[in-house]
Amino acid sequence: MKHFLVSLCLLGTFLHALAQCTVPGSEFQLDGDYLLGGLFDIHHSDLVNHERPEAIACSSTLFVLPSYRRFQVMRFSVEEINNSTNLLPNVSLGYEIFDHCSDLNNFPGILKLLSVNGLIQPWGEPHKNLSKVMAVVGPFSSSDTLTVAPLFMMNLIPMVSYGAASSAFAEKVKFPSFLRTVHSNKGVIKLIVNIVQHFNWRWVAFLNSDDAYGIDGHELFMKRIKETEICVAYTKGLNSNTNYSLIFKQIEAQKIHIIIVFTPKMTAEALIESAIKLNVTNKVWIAGDTWSLSSKLHKTKGINNIGTVIGVSQPVVTIPGFSDFIYSSRSQTHCENAKKNMFCNQICNCSSLSTENILAVDPSFNFPVYTAVYAIAHALHNVLQCGLGRCNDNITVHPYIVLAELKKSHFTLLNQSIRFDENGDPNYGSYSIVYWNNRGDAEEVGSYHFQPSLHFSINNSKIQWYTNGEVPTSVCAPECPVGFAKKLNQIHKCCFDCKICRNGTYVNITGDLYRCISCKETEWSAAGSTSCNLRVVEYVPFTDTGAILIMVGAWALVGLTLAVSVLFAINYNTPVVRSAGGPMCFLILGCLSMCSLSVFFYFGKPTIPFCILRYLPFLLFYTVCLSCFVVRSFQIVCIFKIAAKFPKLHSWWLKYHGQWLVIAVAFVIQALLLLFGYSFVPSKPYKDTFWYPDKIILGCDIDLKASSGPLVLLLSLCFLCFIFSYMGKDLPKNYNEAKAITFCLLLLILTWIIFATEYVLYHGKYIQTLNALAVLSSLYYFLLFYFLPKCYIMIFQPHRNTQEYFQGLIQSYTKTLSQ
Repeated sequence: MKHFLVSLCLLGTFLHALAQCTVPGSEFQLDGDYLLGGLFDIHHSDLVNHERPEAIACSSTLFVLPSYRRFQVMRFSVEEINNSTNLLPNVSLGYEIFDHCSDLNNFPGILKLLSVNGLIQPWGEPHKNLSKVMAVVGPFSSSDTLTVAPLFMMNLIPMVSYGAASSAFAEKVKFPSFLRTVHSNKGVIKLIVNIVQHFNWRWVAFLNSDDAYGIDGHELFMKRIKETEICVAYTKGLNSNTNYSLIFKQIEAQKIHIIIVFTPKMTAEALIESAIKLNVTNKVWIAGDTWSLSSKLHKTKGINNIGTVIGVSQPVVTIPGFSDFIYSSRSQTHCENAKKNMFCNQICNCSSLSTENILAVDPSFNFPVYTAVYAIAHALHNVLQCGLGRCNDNITVHPYIVLAELKKSHFTLLNQSIRFDENGDPNYGSYSIVYWNNRGDAEEVGSYHFQPSLHFSINNSKIQWYTNGEVPTSVCAPECPVGFAKKLNQIHKCCFDCKICRNGTYVNITGDLYRCISCKETEWSAAGSTSCNLRVVEYVPFTDTGAILIMVGAWALVGLTLAVSVLFAINYNTPVVRSAGGPMCFLILGCLSMCSLSVFFYFGKPTIPFCILRYLPFLLFYTVCLSCFVVRSFQIVCIFKIAAKFPKLHSWWLKYHGQWLVIAVAFVIQALLLLFGYSFVPSKPYKDTFWYPDKIILGCDIDLKASSGPLVLLLSLCFLCFIFSYMGKDLPKNYNEAKAITFCLLLLILTWIIFATEYVLYHGKYIQTLNALAVLSSLYYFLLFYFLPKCYIMIFQPHRNTQEYFQGLIQSYTKTLSQ
């Protein structure tokens, strides 16, 4: 009877347990032919100081519902594959999942995955008994992955992470067996930069978590904006000890309206909740993909007061059958007695969760978990050569063989073509751009596709800005007006003053906005220009009206000198010709004609020969003319004044033909000076770009040092001539060439003073015409006021051109002197 009662009690206990436990095991474990490892941060543990070595009991720390949902996605994926007749037929997958709640104090689960019968094979020993784990799904965060990945890399056990986005994992030398089903931070950062540029924001704050994920994002962002107009006005690493009040004060002090938050979800939630409490308003928040779909924050009271939230998110992919799986799994009660078969951190204590709570939570990174499990299953499918409803169970499978097939993955899952690039990163997929609307939903307003080509789009009209419809601005300094260059006044390139580009410079609006670029010599620009215009090249052509009149005047001068020469030759032995200088008159007239050659070279496009001939004939032959008039003036004074007082000087002058000697010496000196000057510094064409910004005035460059000698000689002769001629101003009226010479010299001096004044005040092309006119006038003065009066006497008053008439004038003048 006693044994019967014991048996009856045991039977009752068994039936009771059977009624309570429809699933005779844990959610964390499932037996199968091939084992998958899983690492999910179902709980989160902040680092604390320990007085003794101890492992963390994750179930006693903060529960993370989104991670629990991802944990359920892995379980669902394995169950779905085990029920499939196409993928891994007659082969079952099992899993060993661990709650990985800490990156530094949570290694027992990792060691369990690597062990065989509780023992870990030393890496230096031949691998006889290897772990049954073919691959590991997870962990989620970059920090967790960086800590545990090296333990799996040695045996080339594939790790397929569904959330580790740090760009460091692209280094295959360090992480040869690492793959992931989420894009690296590079993709998210690139999209964030595109958003900032799309709305023309220049002055932003970047807040990142003080961990591997956030630091990597910050470094990538700084590199990405290096060649853009974006400036990070404020940056800060966030952790559990961050003073949020100080951060927001510093952001407000710098007038920053755009805040990029690149942190894990829990850190972002703490930041935003602090912003609400501190009444931070009028900001645009750009959310990373870890928290952009946070349902907790969407519904938080006062969330609409902080400004506008735009986020980058993983696309929400509905996984068929997952909801039914959750309903089914929540209706079953797992046997608590199964705990004796469980390992450290395989306890959830989440039986109080409702199905609705699980399905309503943030679905981010669910599809990456689903994809990771299927990628491993497809790789195993290929290794086992599955087909025709069976797999080859005679093949020994090693993790490194699965890894090789994983890298070659190419299959379709929920209408997406799944494959990996050479770095183990996903070569498919897209991001969504979401906006937190007033209804508390994350509304999709744009997208960023990776395949088949990069494509960025955003619908501005769907975003309701806190500024009542207009896109907020965020700049350190307003953009400069057109034609103004930026002058940096701080360490940031976004902080600048505006300075207008002066004449002759411009700012390149498609290139460097920070300097005014000088135009080329052949170009010009007005102040505040964005480009240069070609200068107008100006010179006086031969067809110019003024040039034609002056050249006609020059030819007329030649004709008149020729006519005067003929008239003087006919009346050569008359007193008028002898008193005018006799044979010296023909020399003067010939030199005047030769001087007129210079006039023709003031017109046309200047060349080196033109520039030389513009000055050489006039300087050389006008020197002869002036020296002749100097001698003639001296002779007049000598005859009437010096002869009586200095008879020896007068006789010496006559004996040695002093007049011709002076003329020859003056000619030779001037010729040598001109030869010396033009040999070393010849006159050459010159482009005057100084006086007129829009013109190039072509002229001839005159070197003052080279030209000073000939000019000084010419001025000296003019000065001597004036002195001698002025001394003879009281000579007989009809015999007084001195007065005529003095008058010509006065006109000559006045003409060149007027020209010098014009040269100083006017710098246009017609200065050449005025110069030619001054030269021609200098020639006409002597012809008109020295030679033509004598021609008049010879033609119209021949009675005054007799010896008796001149003798009477001399006698009358002598009597006057004696009295």
